Amino acid sequence: MSSRKLVELGAFLRSRRERIRPEEVGLVAGPRRRVTGLRRDEVAQLAGASVDYYNELERGAGSQPSEQMLAALARALRLTDDERRHLYHLADRPTPRSGGPASHVPPGMLDLISRLPTTPAQVITDLHVTLVQNPMAVALLGDQSGFRGSRASFVHRWFTEPRSRTLYPGEDHDAQSRAFVADVRAAAARRDSGDTEAQSMIEDLRLRSPEFARIWDEHDVAFRRNDRKRLIHPSLGLVEVNCLNLFSEDGRQRLLWFTPALGTGSAEKLEMLAVLGAQTFATGRS
Repeated sequence: MSSRKLVELGAFLRSRRERIRPEEVGLVAGPRRRVTGLRRDEVAQLAGASVDYYNELERGAGSQPSEQMLAALARALRLTDDERRHLYHLADRPTPRSGGPASHVPPGMLDLISRLPTTPAQVITDLHVTLVQNPMAVALLGDQSGFRGSRASFVHRWFTEPRSRTLYPGEDHDAQSRAFVADVRAAAARRDSGDTEAQSMIEDLRLRSPEFARIWDEHDVAFRRNDRKRLIHPSLGLVEVNCLNLFSEDGRQRLLWFTPALGTGSAEKLEMLAVLGAQTFATGRS
């Protein structure tokens, strides 16, 4: 990309950073704060980038940012769809299609997540690609947002990587498999006829997983809306939660948040989770 566009990109990032109040992204402003918007280090933290790298971007220097980094910056800066398209244009990157791993999360969903600091919450696509998690969701489920390619979909990992199933008790695996397949079928039906992302994943799973192929041929179809889950946490053991869903207008994304199931003792476990954080979570489970 040209040096002129790098400079424009830096100026655009700076202008968006300066307009956001810390409390809008779940940060505490503090009485001694000397800037009206976010600091550079705060944007870097929200986007999962190094401070030095983000500083270089704002100075109009450095290398062309990847599509994944642009998606992270768009989420961190709460960009609108128009602003996101402009960001990708300045970076000489194609704007990603809705629903993929680099999908733009609507600012409204990000705002809701920031208002749920003590409740596990995350945004996923209709193919179960995790786009963003709050710290409580990472503590409960492990970091699900760092996978690439076909592995970005939790459904794909569920049927191809046995260790992903340690999140659920063994006796629940069949029910989870059936719910995942029915949900993916519903998502594929809702997408445009020319969409290839869902079809490619389905064809790959039919080849790689006899279980997926068998359940797929039963033709069940149903979106996962609100259901009850039993999760296995490495330190807290069994945690029973209600999983609630809020769908985006086009159905391509959903905000999930998890509340303790009544009468199970899980409320106390989630309170303890806020203290434990993600420090005891085994990375191999995700």
